[in-house]
Amino acid sequence: MSGLREAHAHIAPHGRALSMILLAQCAGAGDCLEILREAAARRRESPGPDWLLAIGARVEGWKQPGDGPGGWPSLRELDEATGELPCAAMSFDHHMVFANSAALRAGGIDRGTPDPVGGVIGRDEAGVPNGLLLESAAWNTWKLSPEPSAQDRRRHVIDALQDLGSQGFVEVHDMLSQSWLGPLLAELHDGGKLPLSVWLYAPIDEIAGQHEASRSWSRKGDPSRAGTGEVRLAGAKIFIDGTLNSRTAWMLEPYREPLPGMPTGKVITPPDQIESALRTCKGLGIGLAAHAIGDGAVRAGLDAYERLDPYSVASSLAQPIPSFRIEHAEIIDRADTGRFAQLGVLASVQPCHLLCDVEALRRYLPHRLDRVLPLRELIDSGCTPGKLLWFGSDTPIVRPDHQDSVQAAIHRRRGDMTQAESIAWNQRIEEWEAMACYRPVATN
Repeated sequence: MSGLREAHAHIAPHGRALSMILLAQCAGAGDCLEILREAAARRRESPGPDWLLAIGARVEGWKQPGDGPGGWPSLRELDEATGELPCAAMSFDHHMVFANSAALRAGGIDRGTPDPVGGVIGRDEAGVPNGLLLESAAWNTWKLSPEPSAQDRRRHVIDALQDLGSQGFVEVHDMLSQSWLGPLLAELHDGGKLPLSVWLYAPIDEIAGQHEASRSWSRKGDPSRAGTGEVRLAGAKIFIDGTLNSRTAWMLEPYREPLPGMPTGKVITPPDQIESALRTCKGLGIGLAAHAIGDGAVRAGLDAYERLDPYSVASSLAQPIPSFRIEHAEIIDRADTGRFAQLGVLASVQPCHLLCDVEALRRYLPHRLDRVLPLRELIDSGCTPGKLLWFGSDTPIVRPDHQDSVQAAIHRRRGDMTQAESIAWNQRIEEWEAMACYRPVATN
């Protein structure tokens, strides 16, 4: 397949992930510890970066020896495996980190450390940090590790673009763009080395500066020259909530096993700040992408957009950039599915996440399984595939193989499962509809 759009990716992290310690194939905590133990031993023999960084842990799919639900190893076990080398293991959804004691010390995290704004520090019954870090607490610690050099960043981006291009993508949307990414892509464009078009969405707190800078690095595609895709700043990015696996997605109803003090997850961006972000983007003439996984977060996003007169917001933008897009929308309440088309809000979803989230959904949201990725309802209510319904992967959260989302969209389960194990079987769609969600507007 070719001519596809990857509507939700993280380009530099995808390139970096191609050479990182991977935990995706772990079946349990024992596998995780063994991989990290071997990596720490190699590092002691051949000194390299000061930190051990691992990604891809799908903890909800791990099993204990007795075949019960698993979880992270203990902090003591992680310390024994990694020693004094700071180590941070990232969950596959990038919203949870399990850190050893050396990493916690590097971040100044101890019994008296309060939870940071937008984050949670996991603690044992005595209130002592247990190594589990959620949301901003996870990223605050992860960012303590050495940043890639400018040369490494360039290599990561080139590797990512080549990998995505080889899988048939001609357009990629980067969903948390670094300030250096636009200029680097412009440099590649000018050298005839940009194989596809890229839309950038910068963090909302950086959008003013990146918007001004984009005047110098925005580039139009040149069909007459190979390797000169378009580069544009399409909008800003906010996070309304967290994720299902970390139980920080903002839900309308409580989780079956909620985190202490957070029965319905965590609100990262409250309604007044969503409205503020929309106003900022309208003033700049760009779009806003809002991470919203839980049905509470989805409703908050739709409500904020409706309050701000969506038609006036949309009219301020050059097409085909959507004025407001909700990313993920993994759980949508029945009362809200029709509002996407009514308000002209783009549903930018990643059905492939269902394949990874089966265990978490059944464990934490058994009472809301019928509301998982209601694709059939979205289409039937007016979200035309490829126009108001787009697919992506969120790579490197999961691999950017479009067939994974097609599988999830039409079968609602992993390939080794029976139809009886499907999640929300009545929300399945046809293969041609799923493929249309990957086609850029110009080729629909």
